[in-house]
Amino acid sequence: MISGILEKLRAALAKYQGYGDSPANKNWWQIILFTSLGVTTLIWGVRELKELQSWELKAYDQMLRSRPIEPPDPRILLVTITEEDLARQKWPLPDATINQLLLKLESYQPRIIALNLYRPEQKNLAADLKNQKNIISTCLLSSIGRSEVPPPPNFNQDNIGYSDLIPDNHEDQIVRRGLLFAHSTDNKCTTSFSFAALAAVSYLEKQGLEIDFPDTDNFYVGKINFPTLKTNSGSYKGLDAAGYQILLNYRQSDRLAQQVTLTQVLSNQLNPNWVKDRLVIIGITAASLHPGLYTPYSASPEQPARTPAVLIHAQIASQLLSTVIDGRPQLWYWPDWAELVWVWSWSIVGSILGWRFRHPLLLLVVGSITLASLVGICVGLFLLAGWIPLIPPAIALVISGVSVMAYTTYQTQQQTQVIILQVEQQKAAIEQLNILLKETTTTADSTTIRDLHVHDNSALTAPEKRTGDLLLGGRYQISQVLAAGGFGRTYLAKDTQRPGNPSCVVKQLMPARRDPRFLQVARRLFNTEAEILEALGKHEQIPALLAYFEDHQEFYLVQEYISGHTLGEELPPVQGLKSESFVIDMLKGVLEILVFVHEHRVIHRDIKPTNIIRSTQNHRLVLIDFGAVKLMQPPTSDQTELATVAIGTRGYAPPEQMAGHPRLSSDIYALGMMGIQAVTGIPPQELHPDSETGNIIWRETTSISEELAVILDKMVRYHFSDRYQSSTAVLQDLKRIVK
Repeated sequence: MISGILEKLRAALAKYQGYGDSPANKNWWQIILFTSLGVTTLIWGVRELKELQSWELKAYDQMLRSRPIEPPDPRILLVTITEEDLARQKWPLPDATINQLLLKLESYQPRIIALNLYRPEQKNLAADLKNQKNIISTCLLSSIGRSEVPPPPNFNQDNIGYSDLIPDNHEDQIVRRGLLFAHSTDNKCTTSFSFAALAAVSYLEKQGLEIDFPDTDNFYVGKINFPTLKTNSGSYKGLDAAGYQILLNYRQSDRLAQQVTLTQVLSNQLNPNWVKDRLVIIGITAASLHPGLYTPYSASPEQPARTPAVLIHAQIASQLLSTVIDGRPQLWYWPDWAELVWVWSWSIVGSILGWRFRHPLLLLVVGSITLASLVGICVGLFLLAGWIPLIPPAIALVISGVSVMAYTTYQTQQQTQVIILQVEQQKAAIEQLNILLKETTTTADSTTIRDLHVHDNSALTAPEKRTGDLLLGGRYQISQVLAAGGFGRTYLAKDTQRPGNPSCVVKQLMPARRDPRFLQVARRLFNTEAEILEALGKHEQIPALLAYFEDHQEFYLVQEYISGHTLGEELPPVQGLKSESFVIDMLKGVLEILVFVHEHRVIHRDIKPTNIIRSTQNHRLVLIDFGAVKLMQPPTSDQTELATVAIGTRGYAPPEQMAGHPRLSSDIYALGMMGIQAVTGIPPQELHPDSETGNIIWRETTSISEELAVILDKMVRYHFSDRYQSSTAVLQDLKRIVK
């Protein structure tokens, strides 16, 4: 998909190669730049106000749940006190029961035992154990609405860790962070270590790994650095990041570690190998004593809504152990500036899509694919432990795309209204021009025409003698004559005022008469036509209008030069009969242009092979030589004798156009005749109509599929009401053939 977008972008930019400051190009970049910057600023401001934080954290939770299941941590054994245990043991459990549990576990030589229990009376806890230094107990720090819970009185303070967990302070109350180390000001719970951190560090110290605190932003266990959370880490905004906090890199709770119950241990239903040299964590999972806390897995239908606190402590301890021992990746995130660039980049992508795919349904399809790509990138990086923003760039992508599409659609509608008005003015000018061309007085007209022929022929011969020296408009240096006929010429020229002197095409249009009345109407027609061409030239398959001017009562159009050859060099009789696939591709290539042209209510009036160029650069068809201004000129050899009141080439122009009343379907007729010429090898002017219907007789001269023949027949019906009424309808039927 991305390669396709880049190809379209290159094609769009190639249209303006050498004319980098053209209005269309400037407008394109301005729309993309201003929209992306505006949307990014808006989203970043909303994000700084924490309005997106809940969405971003939900996305974080979903990505966390979407990760592959990891194997249990082999270094941890969980001893849980369940509802079944409480049914057999009276709560609160006496010291004797807890000490019996500790003695049994100690006999199996664990490395560390961490006891996460609160009981009103625990004066003799672990009194009978030989190595009390390997036992860790807990307390609770004081907080708003809750007093501190002191540790067991007979325990050394070095073996005490606070059991506090920190849910995110908004509606979901999910535990996503762990406060590992903090300065305590309580009277009795004075420890600076969390229960889980102390258990993990004590375990690692027995492997010879020490903990170090070089500054408030990092701590080390052995050689492993653990960066701590900041105020704006990841998708958090304005986070209370006091102490040493890290993001919790959860495993699934039911796959966290080996678990046994209190009853199983006391009844000797325990494999000693599950205990030896392990970190044994003891705690309550019975919901009747504590309902548990919310975690990112709470939204999963396969997991319980709440997780016991002891399992969250085990998650933290496991995270520290696996990071230090196994090299398990830590969750990482970008600094603010990188996240800002990331959001802006997707805003630019959305703006480009909105500019390129302006149909709502097409934008929805392409936008959905692009959005899925964004999700895929974020999820893919999350699998590599990278937490990068998903919600802000997704919103930026959507808003930018919709905004640019809406703006460009509005601009197109406004432009279409302007062109429609210009077309109406063009019609009025054509009517006046036709009246003037029909006005004849034998003496005056013959004299005028004779004088004009003398004047114009002398004017035309001059450029032939000094083509290389001629500088039209003081700017365009003529290189060669591309075409000449009647009272007009087409030159290949160089723009002497552009860097590199790029090539362009200059069309010289000399009025058939030079009396003031005729020139006044011709001038108005020329200016209107030029303004229409300027709007149409923004399509990549129509030459851009670069300039237009009048000089010595002669009119000049300067257009983009398209390197290539005309379709006249590909069709019979120059080459042999064409295949159906060639004809279908040719029809589709021209129809795609006509869809754009006809949307603006503009009729080309002179569709024929020599007015269609196959570009050397990308082999696409380019439509040239829009023809209302030809009314200012007398007929050429290949035009009808009614060319003074109508424009069209004999054989290609339909009856209503020959009568001076062209319609949008007139262009479809001309294109259909080109298709018939391609499959029959017979020039259109040599085909004969049916005497009763007026429809062209051609089917007997060739053998093609019925589907294509039906389409061509409908394109060239004699009466315009029987033809296709839109280029889009022809395209749809052609696509059905291809399918």
